[in-house]
Amino acid sequence: MRWTQTLIPTLREAPADAEIVSHKLLLRAGLIRKLAGGVYTFLPLGLRALRKVEQIIREEMDRAGAIEVLMPALQPKEIWEHSGRAETASNVLFKVKDSGNRDWFLSPTAEEVITTVAAGEINSYRQLPKNFYQISVKFRDEIRPRFGLMRAKEFIMKDAYSFDVSDDAATASYQKMFDAYTRIFARCGLKTFPVEADTGIMGGKFSHEFMVPAETGEDEVAYCEACGYAANIEKAESGIPKTAAREVGAVIEKFATPGVVTIEALSKEPYKVVANRQIKTLVYIADSKPVIILIRGDDQLNETKLITKTGAVAVRPATVEEILPLLGAKPGSLGAVAATLRSGTRFQPVSSEHRQDACATIYADERLRGANEMTTGANEDGFHYQNVSIERDINVSDWFDLRTVSAGEPCAKCGQPLKIRRAIEVGHIYKLGTKFSDKLNSSFLDADGQRKPCIMGCYGIGVTRTLQAVIEQGNDKDGVIWPLSVAPYQVCITPLAVAPDSEAMKLAEKLYAELTARGVEVILDDRDERPGVKFKDSELVGFPIRIALGEKSLAKGEVEIKPRNGALQSVKIDEAVAVVLQRMQG
Repeated sequence: MRWTQTLIPTLREAPADAEIVSHKLLLRAGLIRKLAGGVYTFLPLGLRALRKVEQIIREEMDRAGAIEVLMPALQPKEIWEHSGRAETASNVLFKVKDSGNRDWFLSPTAEEVITTVAAGEINSYRQLPKNFYQISVKFRDEIRPRFGLMRAKEFIMKDAYSFDVSDDAATASYQKMFDAYTRIFARCGLKTFPVEADTGIMGGKFSHEFMVPAETGEDEVAYCEACGYAANIEKAESGIPKTAAREVGAVIEKFATPGVVTIEALSKEPYKVVANRQIKTLVYIADSKPVIILIRGDDQLNETKLITKTGAVAVRPATVEEILPLLGAKPGSLGAVAATLRSGTRFQPVSSEHRQDACATIYADERLRGANEMTTGANEDGFHYQNVSIERDINVSDWFDLRTVSAGEPCAKCGQPLKIRRAIEVGHIYKLGTKFSDKLNSSFLDADGQRKPCIMGCYGIGVTRTLQAVIEQGNDKDGVIWPLSVAPYQVCITPLAVAPDSEAMKLAEKLYAELTARGVEVILDDRDERPGVKFKDSELVGFPIRIALGEKSLAKGEVEIKPRNGALQSVKIDEAVAVVLQRMQG
C-alpha cells in the first residue's frame, strides 16, 4: 500500500475530550474518528489492526473446538423477559420499537439467543459438548461513555457459549476457554493476568477476568506476589483478622454526642472512640426493600459484594427521607441495637413522630462477628450507645464478607501482604450452570433417557477494547508501539526523495516488491513531505520497522533500518531484506 492511496489523517494534538494516552493516540494516529459520544468510525489503519485482533481470536477459538456462528443484533424483548434480564439489565439495554409497536432490544450480549437456538436444535447427549462463538457488534446504553473504545455505546465483542452434559464437562470447557484466552492475549502482544471476579448480572458459579495492568484502568485488582492470588476488588477477600473479642462487659449505655455524625468525629476528643471499635450502620434499598448493613468503622462497604451475597438485582443507599420513617434518626446517629428494634428486624415505634413499624433485614460484615465493647448510633440524633456486644445486643439476620480489601492486608491464602493495582478488563469468562438453560428450556436426553438441563458457560472478549489496550500498554512520547502481530503494516519504507526517477524511489519500489513477495505487510510513504514530517508520522502511527532511504546513506550503499522501539542501524542495500526478515522473526 502507498501512503498517498490510503487515508492516514494524523494529528499533532489530540482533541480535548481524549482523556487517556491510548484514546489520544487512536485519534492522533488517524486510526478512528468520533461520530458521537461512545460511537466511532474505524479508519483504514485502525480497521486493519482490528481485523488482525479478530483473526487471532478466530484462530484460537477454532483451535479450542468452538464453532463460529452469527446471531442477530436485533432481539425480541420476550426472550429477555423469559431469562429475567429484561429488568435486571434494563439500564444498559437499547430499546427500540418496530412499525407494529413491538419491543426489541439491540444486543449487548447473546445468552438468550444462543440458548433459544440450543433449545430447538440440541436434544441428545450425543450432540454435546458444543461451544458456539461469534464476533459481532454489540450495543450498551452507557450513561457516561468515555476513554474512547474502552467504554463505548457500540463496540465489537467476541462472545462464546458452551453447552455440556455435566458439571465436570462444563469445567473442562471452561478450562479450554481459559487456555485459549491466555494464548489470544499473548499473541496480541498483551501482558495480561487472570483474576477471580464477581459474576454480576450474568449469574453463575464463578468467573475470571483477564486484566491488562494500566494506571488508567477502570478496575482495581488485589493480588499477592507470593502465591499468585488475584481478584477484582469487587470479589477480593483478605485474611485480615476479625475484630479483637473482649469479654462481654456492662450493659449498653446511651451517651450524648451532640453534632457528631462521622466516624472520625467520634474518634476525637472528648469521646476518643477509635474507628475499629465503632459499628458503622448503613441503610440501603435492595430491590425496593430496606436493609441495614453493619460494618466496622474503619472499613468500607463493597456494594458489589452486597448485591452478590443478598441476590438483589440492584442496591442503592437510602435517602434521609427514607431513613427517618424507619429509624427515627439521620445518618450519623443510626444503629441496630435490639433495644430499639422488635424481634430483631422490626423497628420499635416510639414517641418520635418520625417512627413507624417497618421491616428490614440486618446484614453484618464477618469482621464484626463476636465483637464486644463496641460503640454505635442510638437511633436518636445526637446520641450513641457504648458497651455494645454485637451478638448480645443486635439480632443479625446474616453474616457476609461485605468489606472492601485494602493494600497491605494479609492474603487469605498465604498471609503475605496484598497489593492493589489498576487494570483494564479485556476478557471475562463465566461458568453459568443452568441459569439460562432452565429458563429458556435448553435440555437434552441423557443415556438413560432422562431429560436434563444443559450446563452452560459463556466467554467474552472486548475486541475493540483489546485493540485499545494494546496501545495503552505499548506507547511512548512519540506515539504507538505496535507488536508485529496486530500492527496495521509491519514495515514502513520511507524514501526521502519521491520523484519517480530518483534513486531513493527506485530502490524503495524494489524493496517494496521484494518484501511484499515474502509476505511482509509494507506501506510505502510516497508523500512529497519533509523527512521530519515522515519520520514523526511513522513514529506516531507506530509501524514496527522503518526503512529510510536518504541521499547520504545511499551514497555509501546503505539504507537505515530502525525498529520502532530500537536503535537505528545502517545496513548494506543488498542485506536490507534479510535484516528486516531477521528482525521480524526475532
